[in-house]
Order: sequence, then structure tokens, then C-alpha cells
Amino acid sequence: MASLTLSRIEKTLGTTPILRGIDLDVTDGELVVLVGPSGCGKSTLLRTIAGLELPDRGTVKIGVRDVTHLAPRERDVAMVFQSYALYPHMTVRDNLAFGLRLRGETSAAISARIADVAQSLGLEKLLDRLPKQLSGGQRQRVALARAIARRPSLFLFDEPLSNLDAALRGEVRVEIKKLHAKLGATMVYVTHDQVEAMTLADKLVVLRAGRVEQIGPPLEVYRRPASRFVASFLGTPGMGFLPARASDGRIRAEGVDVPLPQRLAAHEGEVVLGVRPHDVRVVAGQGALRFTVDIVEAMGFEAYAHGHIGGTPFVARLEGDAVSTVHPGDVVALDVDADGVHLFDPKSQAALAAAPAPSRTEP
Repeated sequence: MASLTLSRIEKTLGTTPILRGIDLDVTDGELVVLVGPSGCGKSTLLRTIAGLELPDRGTVKIGVRDVTHLAPRERDVAMVFQSYALYPHMTVRDNLAFGLRLRGETSAAISARIADVAQSLGLEKLLDRLPKQLSGGQRQRVALARAIARRPSLFLFDEPLSNLDAALRGEVRVEIKKLHAKLGATMVYVTHDQVEAMTLADKLVVLRAGRVEQIGPPLEVYRRPASRFVASFLGTPGMGFLPARASDGRIRAEGVDVPLPQRLAAHEGEVVLGVRPHDVRVVAGQGALRFTVDIVEAMGFEAYAHGHIGGTPFVARLEGDAVSTVHPGDVVALDVDADGVHLFDPKSQAALAAAPAPSRTEP
């Protein structure tokens, strides 16, 4: 396996900038997930790593090798596509063997490699079938097995689960996670699915309009988003935002009176308050937020109430008795988990950081 280093990658199609100076370091054995909305450049970036696209500027290094201008076959990467890309006239066995034969592997080595990956992915009974005789999940496992059989330096995944139904996506996602742990492989994975991104990634890279918006461990990015965009993109339902003013250790707006947590108490003036649906709870009497309910989506043990606070759209998660007692048209009081309060600059949209801890001098 090998590391991956991208330095100042730029790519323009016609007059439209697609990648705008991407820097990224992927360490040996790391699983990095690129996530972002459609058109943010994540698939173009993956194709640039693979050599299917050449950057206008910048460098791509795999290990210590500069592969920026090398052909895909010279980069020692394996790519798993959304469309499986299996040869329809070949059996599963021949699909797995094809790339190995091109590399000059012996028949004995090919047979041993196929047996190993087939056992790992439960494909032993499917080796003599054609792709058309397989289900979608089985085809995707064959595509994974073909990539693994090559033992490349770097695995690339381009939304490989998007053609599968929800149950199969969950099963194959678990298989990919297990394979990563077993192989210790370096992987770069592109998806628009937040569940895939949060559950698979060692490191999450959030892209927006061809730029890196934030990089970090998934839970860190989720809990401490660097911008309003990241906060709104990660999470289902997304974070709610309310225009407000911070002063005297509180945040106030129409229908809002929230104490500032100590970590944010230094901020004063106009702000955007961000709160996730699961960081509020319905309370009797007076709460920090006055929430008017429009509709309720019941989901069994919990529900999501969609409505507004002072005319601004907001979503609150309901639990316990609130699932059955809160109805459309109700005006309810919500309390806020102080640790779930986020503040953003109204102009730059950047998160307002927590105040630095005071320095301590040893006596």
C-alpha cells in the first residue's frame, strides 16, 4: 500500500472551474471519504487521482512517485465504479482473472488469488456465472473482488453503492469496512450518502464548489463544523439556523432566548445561531425557543416536527411522550443542549470558534 499526496490540484472544463487548488494528504492504510453535493468536484478529483483526467495545475503523488502525468495503468491503482464495469461475456472467474493475466501472472498465482478473494467476499459458488445471472449486490462484490485481486497500491471507489437498494447498501458497506480492516489498504471513496461517509471514513473531506471546506475525523467534522455549509450538509434533518444577536452571555431573537455556552461567551453582536434537531427537547412551560409546529413525521420511537421559530424554518426531534402529544398547529417550548449551540458569522458564514483556553503558568 502507499500514501497519496495532492498538491494545489486545479481543473477547468471549458470556462468552468471544477477543482480550485485542492490539497490533500492520505496516509498509508487510511480510508478517506470525499463527500459533497452534486457538482462539487468529488468525482473529477477521483478521476484525476486515477489518471482518467489530467489536472491543469498541481501534482499527484502515490507514495514517493509523482504520477501526475502517468497513464492509469502505470499508477498501480484499482477503481470500483458505480456501474460495476464487468465484462458481460465473461464469467465471474474470468472477470477476476482478466487484469491478472494482462499483468503476466502465472495460472497458478491467478487461481490462488481468485480463490482467496472469492472466499473473502462469499463468491465461491458464483465463479462460473455470467454477470447477467447475478443480483446487483453480487455484481458489486465481484467488482470489489476484481479490484482486491490486483493488490494495488491504492483503491478508488466512485459511488459504488448508489445503484443498490437500502438494505444491500448497508450490507456491502459493512463488507467494505471489514475489507479495509483486513487488508490495511489505502482507500479513497466518493459518495453523496452521509451514512456511508460517516460510517466508513477514517478521515472525511467535505468539498464545495471545487474547494475543500473541511477535513477531519467524521465525528469531529459533524460536531464542530467549520462553516454554515458543512453544518447544513451533514446531518439528516440538517441543522436549523436562526438570525440572532449575542450579548451579555446570551443569544436573543424572536422566539429565542438562549444562554451562550462558556466556550462561545466571548462573541458579541449579530450572529447566526445553529442548532441540530436532536439538540432540543420539548419542555413544559417556558423554554429557550418558542416553536410552532406545521407537520410531524412519526418514525416509531421518535418523530421529527417541522415548523418555524419566529418565521424561520426549524426542525426538532421528538422523543418519549412528545412523539404522541405534539401535533400540527401546536406552539411548544424547546430547551437547547448548551453543547449543541453553534454560532456562525452572518457575512463569511464561518463558524465562530470557541474561546481559547487561558494559559497557565506553573507556580
